[in-house]
Amino acid sequence: MLTATLILLVLAALLTGNLLGTTIASLGLAVLYFEFNGNFSVLGNAVWNVFNSFTFTAIPAFILLGEILGQTGLARRIYSSVSPTFERLPGKLLQTNIGTCTIFSAISGSSTATAAVVGSIAYKELERRGYNRKAVVGSIAAGGTLGILIPPSIALIIYGAWQDVSVGNLFMAGVVPGLMLATFFMIYIGIHATLRRDLAPVEGAVVPLATALRLSAQAWPFVVLVFAILGTIFFGLATPTESAALGVATALILALLYRELTWAKLWRALRNTVVTFSALGFIIVGAIVLSQAVALTGMPKQIILAVGEAGLPPGVVITLIYAMYLVLGCFFGPIEMLLITLPFVFPLVTGLGFDPVWFGIVLVIVIEIGLLTPPLGINLFVMMAVSENRVTLGEAAVACLPFWLLMVLALVLITLEPRIALFLPSLASG
Repeated sequence: MLTATLILLVLAALLTGNLLGTTIASLGLAVLYFEFNGNFSVLGNAVWNVFNSFTFTAIPAFILLGEILGQTGLARRIYSSVSPTFERLPGKLLQTNIGTCTIFSAISGSSTATAAVVGSIAYKELERRGYNRKAVVGSIAAGGTLGILIPPSIALIIYGAWQDVSVGNLFMAGVVPGLMLATFFMIYIGIHATLRRDLAPVEGAVVPLATALRLSAQAWPFVVLVFAILGTIFFGLATPTESAALGVATALILALLYRELTWAKLWRALRNTVVTFSALGFIIVGAIVLSQAVALTGMPKQIILAVGEAGLPPGVVITLIYAMYLVLGCFFGPIEMLLITLPFVFPLVTGLGFDPVWFGIVLVIVIEIGLLTPPLGINLFVMMAVSENRVTLGEAAVACLPFWLLMVLALVLITLEPRIALFLPSLASG
């Protein structure tokens, strides 16, 4: 009875939107009060242990890094540098959208930030040049989802820090699936643009390859930035938190070299970081309180026992978990889904013998799918805002449908062949 009641209360909490952190914390406190005679002693240590985690401190650093790139115009320089090379492909600047989102994802760690920054750079320019408006929205919204899969990823940091899974291994595991998805997106755009000539305008002569490569080589400072963040982790030179700090320092140096850094821009970046992390931190506190209450009730063990008694094969269970996340993705944000469901889902998945690093990757992919799923697909709303509502929610959703299906395909492939995700971590440990 308690299990069913708590699940209903959690769903009710999710529906409260902005009051999510307060509501789920209140639920956890209520359970502790009524079921365990007000035993709140476990909460202080639990909250302190998460927020005092060295790994967890990487989250505000990566948020600040993304803000610096957006506020100083460094992201626009990335787009301009790589455009001549990607523009040679069928779909032209639509391909640049995916390429830039992939690069920005390797720096920012946030899907929403990736879609918003690249959208603000590209949408109006592509619309002015005569690109199909819906195709532009679809490419940027889908490309933006790579932000929480390609490392560094805020979602993977939360998952790893909270469930005690190596964030370094999670980052390495996200590289191949992320690049695979980006490749799928670019292949689709190439085929679609070949079949429909109205997607991209017929412009002047194509820039010679040598010239395009020379122009793209101007992006070398950003290669240094990516290495400062990812290379230092992969080569064992820095922890994720240290790489985040190094990335912020490198971005500030680049902004100074390009004369893009001002006190006003830096202040906006710091202010936005505080606002974003405060909202996220409040939800995390609520989730920690609820998870401690859930653990004390023994609900995760009850779920594992119930699944065992039902005799369901692990493949069926993981498929049902995917289906649950796909439904939740229609209504709730990615971090909210992650925080609320992990106390129930993680013990079940690991209890069935699934690799926790692999599960972190497939979980993020399912969450990515939710970013493109109406009625609450966040990246759809980001692109509606970028387009100044010239593209409706329905049009954005239809434009993203092929990318949505490609993400489901990637999910199936990684489920059937876990080594796609586990290849790099196993190589590093070997």
